[in-house]
Amino acid sequence: MACLNADLIAKSVNRLRKKRGLSYAEFLRTLTHLHFSNKNIEDIGDISMCRNLTVLYLYDNHITQICNLGFASNLTHLYMQNNNITRVENLSNLQMLSKLYLGGNRIAVVEGLEQLGELQELHLENQRLAPGEKLLFDPRTLLSLAKSLCVLNINNNNIDDVRDLAVLQDLQHFSAADNKLHNTEELEDVFGLWPQLLHMDLRGNPACRTPKYRDRLITACKSLEVLDGREINELTRQFLINWKASKEAKMKRNNTGALIPYPLTNDLNLVQGLTSTAVQRWKKPQPSLRCAFHTDLG
Repeated sequence: MACLNADLIAKSVNRLRKKRGLSYAEFLRTLTHLHFSNKNIEDIGDISMCRNLTVLYLYDNHITQICNLGFASNLTHLYMQNNNITRVENLSNLQMLSKLYLGGNRIAVVEGLEQLGELQELHLENQRLAPGEKLLFDPRTLLSLAKSLCVLNINNNNIDDVRDLAVLQDLQHFSAADNKLHNTEELEDVFGLWPQLLHMDLRGNPACRTPKYRDRLITACKSLEVLDGREINELTRQFLINWKASKEAKMKRNNTGALIPYPLTNDLNLVQGLTSTAVQRWKKPQPSLRCAFHTDLG
């Protein structure tokens, strides 16, 4: 196993450094990109001499903790997928970070991103969670990302509810395939709050098997261009929107019809019985009148 530090970096760029005729310290200060993917790296040591770093590739390693990156205030892209990271931490100084790749780790709670006001893409797919565990989101982190996040990938994380994500109203690309989302009405409510949404992938969720699933989401997401890998035809969308509006208008008319002041019944025998009783009562002389009639004759 290796530790990412200044010595390891210097060795990897020695030939290029000599070509430029710079000292190690001078050369490390010029670096903007570091490529150390799949290098059996277990720890991130002191690499603060790379003060102008903007892109760091550390995917496919054995890193267990995000650390020692506080110096990298210019960092915009961080690739740390497929490691052994369990917590999202020590990122508060990376205020220029726009893309964060953390898929394929062991993260159970998405947190610690409150200071990343420039973050546009967050990739968290395929976390290796304990049986029965699902990926959760700290509400403070979601609220802090509400005005910046455009891309969110949470594929295959045992997620069964996305209502907490409703605050992310600037999302344009959302991928939550192979989860446990089942309530289509909840999905409609949440996605209806994302006016910028262009691409969405929910394949592999139970909700995909519900009747009219695709039609319902197309009418809820009026800007959506691609759903589950299939483009949305604009004529189809307009037809569905018009059909839904017509159906709702018809239901509204039915619900506001005139009220009937007497109860309705489908029981014909009951109706006939009530009618017969009323006729008999009308034909039968009233006792008070009959008594008065006999008194007058006497």
